[in-house]
Amino acid sequence: MTVDPPMNGTPVGAHRVARTLAPVRLPAQAASLFEEGFRLGLVAAHDDGDTLRVVYLFLAGAPDRRVELEITLPAADPQLHTLASLSFPASRFEREMHDLYGIVPIDHPLPHRLVRHAHWPAGWYPMRNEAGPPPPFTDTEAYPFLEVTGDGVYEIPVGPVHAGVIEPGHFRLSVVGESILKLKARLWFTHRGIEKLFEGLDATGAIHLAERISGDTSAAHGLAHSLAVEDALGIVMPEPAHRLRALVLELERLYNHAADLGALANDAGFSLANAHAQRIRERLLRINNATTGHRLLRGAISPGNVELLSLPDPLQLADLAADLAEVAQLTLGNTVVRDRFTGTSVLTRDQARDLGCLGYVARASGLATDARLDHPTVELPVSPITNPHGDVLARFTVRLEEYAASTRLLAHLISTADQLSFQVSPAEGAEGATVAEAQPTAVRSGVGIVEGWRGTIVHRIEVDPDGRLMRAKIVDPSWFNWPAIPVSLADTIVPDFPLTNKSFNLSYAGNDL
Repeated sequence: MTVDPPMNGTPVGAHRVARTLAPVRLPAQAASLFEEGFRLGLVAAHDDGDTLRVVYLFLAGAPDRRVELEITLPAADPQLHTLASLSFPASRFEREMHDLYGIVPIDHPLPHRLVRHAHWPAGWYPMRNEAGPPPPFTDTEAYPFLEVTGDGVYEIPVGPVHAGVIEPGHFRLSVVGESILKLKARLWFTHRGIEKLFEGLDATGAIHLAERISGDTSAAHGLAHSLAVEDALGIVMPEPAHRLRALVLELERLYNHAADLGALANDAGFSLANAHAQRIRERLLRINNATTGHRLLRGAISPGNVELLSLPDPLQLADLAADLAEVAQLTLGNTVVRDRFTGTSVLTRDQARDLGCLGYVARASGLATDARLDHPTVELPVSPITNPHGDVLARFTVRLEEYAASTRLLAHLISTADQLSFQVSPAEGAEGATVAEAQPTAVRSGVGIVEGWRGTIVHRIEVDPDGRLMRAKIVDPSWFNWPAIPVSLADTIVPDFPLTNKSFNLSYAGNDL
């Protein structure tokens, strides 16, 4: 992201089109949308009793376009034609639906379990309305790891219990000597049933759960949820409110990028840089607390509301940016560190595109993707920062440049802020905002799209006539980016695995839900 001069133009907005299809027409319609440049943002299954409903949300940016394809399946025998040949992300959404709803993807090339581990009972689908409490968990099905054989090939298991205080994930490396032939990552050890927990909550009162989907992304998930609720209920926030919300998101980007730059140096053995990065992160957390009342920025954003206690000092933010730039200069000036970063775990542009990667992972492989431009709530003077090399060094430098650009964007947002709080509701409205007419007898849906510090976050919700959440589907960018780690590790060595994993720094909790 780089900061450009302020832009003038028409107000930003999104156009969402919904189409109901027969299941047999889904592959052709999806293929047409992919050819038009859309990507698959999410796939959300719904239990409507005698039927199951599946919504495919396709997204395209500049201008912001959103298309929903909806199909209905019999609950007794739900089957649909796989889209795996068209989209790798679609293949994973289908496996997730199979695990949680029992929807069978016909002709799927890799139909084994994704979310449910071996001890989950066969035939029990926890997202179904009538699932009830889980039956006794037993080892009924082994998790199928592909075994690599040959002279000198052996396996190294890593996790799910790790040496540090980190989230659980199991990584199985097939290696010869130190060369990695294949890595398989097994996640969902932190599956908490988050989407199920949203069901039945008041649509305007579930922000506490949204902020805790992934702890280091509280503001971005909170905003995506809030935008989805506002979309469903017809709440239209004024432009200055969106600017305050953007300010909070950039603060979240700063403290996470600062921490990552230090952690990457630490994984290459340069702990001094990490110590200074952590010092900078602590100062940023204190700025967060002074700005919002919470070090992790919770409580500032909610449906129809944004409220700050104060505005950060742009001079202090600029000093911290210069401080971090010096730390990064020392890091890359260390020849051992630069050698470890350069050419390590390359993810090519084509690989990133085919996998559907988002955020700094995609931008470090040359893909200019950024929801602040593709799906804006307010016009901001930003443009994506990209790097064509796709290695650890690229993922380091993209973060560094984004940090500096976010500091400049924050200075712009601070200079244009004219008040610290806005509140809008469907019943009351507010000066400078318009409120769409509510439909109290209908089920309403809403979509929220936000560029979090890791990448694009998408929330889709459905609200019943009483204003309670019927369904919440959440997609963190880590969902799209996790499959890129095994791809990038091809032809690398075992000691590069921790460094590579940190260069992606994906969320286990955001993926597992």
